[in-house]
Amino acid sequence: MANVSVYNMEGKEVGKIDLNDAVFGVEVNEHLVHMAVVQQLANNRQGTQKAKTRSEVSGGGRKPWRQKGTGHARQGSTRAPQWTGGGVVFAPVPRDYSFKLNKKEKRLALKSALTSRVQENKLIVVDELKLDEIKTKKFQNVMNNLNVKKALVVLADNDEKVVMSARNIPTIKTALTNTINVYDIMKAGTVVLTKDAVAKIEEVYA
Repeated sequence: MANVSVYNMEGKEVGKIDLNDAVFGVEVNEHLVHMAVVQQLANNRQGTQKAKTRSEVSGGGRKPWRQKGTGHARQGSTRAPQWTGGGVVFAPVPRDYSFKLNKKEKRLALKSALTSRVQENKLIVVDELKLDEIKTKKFQNVMNNLNVKKALVVLADNDEKVVMSARNIPTIKTALTNTINVYDIMKAGTVVLTKDAVAKIEEVYA
């Protein structure tokens, strides 16, 4: 079992915690982590790109000149792709880029991402995150105490004061244990978990 330090909001070590190997100590599957990231980015794509083909561009219904005898190359329409204002040859059309990963693959990818953060010493556990008011400066002070600049902060329960305080810091993202995903974990420089969040994650994924 991985044994990591637990810190308080002042950045002082207040104890140790054993992390469940079934979640934080699995063999890292880089392929599944990559697939999970690609899937999330693909599923976020709008797929609304569109351009008109020669059949959709207005105009060009008649031949611009007769077939023979003009000295020009033969032309059937002024909306063919080689004409200015003509259609696009292989025009993009709206499409769905999303694809699916099965549940086991998703779970293993998430465990692999969390394990990689433990192995790289980029996972910090805090005993609790509580603020008495919505104040960005106070939350920033907590991150400074933990020596964290870019992080994903995972909470066990939705704490409006913490979430609202962190919202204005561009390098910090907050998430609940049921909304964490591989992309955010891998993108974040450090993953900050509360003790309650660790317990919830182990309960769901162990």
